[in-house]
Amino acid sequence: MRRNWPLDYDISVTADKRRRAARRAMSGAVDSSTRQCDHPGCERKGNYRAPRAPEELNRFYWFCLEHVREYNRGWNFFRDFSTEELEAQLESDRLWGRRTRRFGKGGIGFDPADPHADGLAWRRLGMEDPLDFMGVETPRRPRRALPASERRALDILGATDCQTRAEIRVLYKTLVKQLHPDLNGGHRGDEDRLREVLWAWEQIRGSRSFRD
Repeated sequence: MRRNWPLDYDISVTADKRRRAARRAMSGAVDSSTRQCDHPGCERKGNYRAPRAPEELNRFYWFCLEHVREYNRGWNFFRDFSTEELEAQLESDRLWGRRTRRFGKGGIGFDPADPHADGLAWRRLGMEDPLDFMGVETPRRPRRALPASERRALDILGATDCQTRAEIRVLYKTLVKQLHPDLNGGHRGDEDRLREVLWAWEQIRGSRSFRD
C-alpha cells in the first residue's frame, strides 16, 4: 500500500493548470473577478478574459459571457500575417516552436554565437548522462549530502542542490506570487501548497548548506 506522505503534493505546472481548470468548471469564468464588462455600454460583470491582440497575449479584456462569445467569434490570430509569416508560424508550430539540431558540435544549423551551439544545454540545466546516451562522456556529479528536510524543501521549490540561496529565493518568490490569495484574485484553494512553500523556504533560508 502506498504511504501518504504529509507533504506529498504535485507542484508541477501541468497539475496546477488542471486544478485551476477544474475550479472554473472548464468554463473559463473567473468567479472572483470584480471587473465590469469591457464592452461599451455593458454593465454586467466581466468574468471572462480575452487577449487584447495577437501581439498582446498577456494583456486581457474582461467580458461578460455574451460579449466574450461575440469577441471570440471575431478573433483571428493570423489576421495581420503575410503569407510568408503564416508559413513560418506553421513550420514553427510543427516543431512546438523549437529548433532541432544534433547534440554534438557542428550539427545542422550550428552557430558558434548561439548560447546552445555546443549541444550541451542539457548539462547546464543540471541534467546528467551517466550512461552516455547523449554521446558525450561526462563524469556524474555526486549528489550533495543534505538533511532530509532540506532535500524535501528543494523538491517543493523545484530547486537543485547546486543553486545558490539567492537563486532559490527567486523560485520561492515566484511560487508565493502564484499561490497567495492576495495575488491570485482572492482564491484560497492553494493555501496548503503555500504553507509547504513557506516551510520549504524556512529550511533553505536558515541552512548553512547553500552559499548566498
